Amino acid sequence: VGLTTLIKREVGRFFSVYRQTVLPGLITSALYIAIFGYTLEQRISEIQGVPYTLFILPGLIMMNTLTNATANTSSSMLQMKLLQQLPDLLTAPLSGLEISLAYIIGGAVRGMVNGILVLLLGVLLIGMPVTDPVGTVAFIFLVSWAFSSMGLLLGQLAESWDQLAMMQNFFLTPLSFLGGIFYSIKMLPEWAQTLSFINPIYYMINGIRYTVLGVSDSDVHISFIMAIILTVGFTLAAILLMQSGKKIKQ
Repeated sequence: VGLTTLIKREVGRFFSVYRQTVLPGLITSALYIAIFGYTLEQRISEIQGVPYTLFILPGLIMMNTLTNATANTSSSMLQMKLLQQLPDLLTAPLSGLEISLAYIIGGAVRGMVNGILVLLLGVLLIGMPVTDPVGTVAFIFLVSWAFSSMGLLLGQLAESWDQLAMMQNFFLTPLSFLGGIFYSIKMLPEWAQTLSFINPIYYMINGIRYTVLGVSDSDVHISFIMAIILTVGFTLAAILLMQSGKKIKQ
């Protein structure tokens, strides 16, 4: 009962302010399509046989998914810490595992909602085909869960909004833009391609690009394996830190 209640609270929290948590991602994606897609398509007609506007859409789906999943759990956890509401939560009959799962599920739902809405935007706006709908939804789910877990981890580690913003601005945002949202890594010099291979978000973007468009710079199996590794790794790290109580009881 406690787990279900906490999940409902986390999901209801972001749905109640959908103008801040859902609409901005849709508007931003539409602007990217209009500015980068239609404008650059006049210079870059196709990449891997795919029109440029279609090529960038899977990356926008992934960026919207992971940023929203991360933001939901990290902001919720940090807000609870700063308002000193965590002691009340810790006295509830909930284990560290249950608290972690509730936050992660809430963030994963927000990530999936935003990712699927951008997917639908692409289908309705420019007729984007989806070659593997099941694989696409599965990939969005894995990435949502992985980065929701990472957000929970960041929320526990951060001690101020400035620290949280620094983690996101100097880690998540650069990796997202350098993951191949707007270009194929085959367009880069060899040294830059090598750097891209160590960027985990590169595999996330190419995984969903394959399930949506059927083209990718990397083996889709490697992308799925990387998504599973991130999901398991971040989930375990977030749960273990929550159970230890080292950062949330300070």
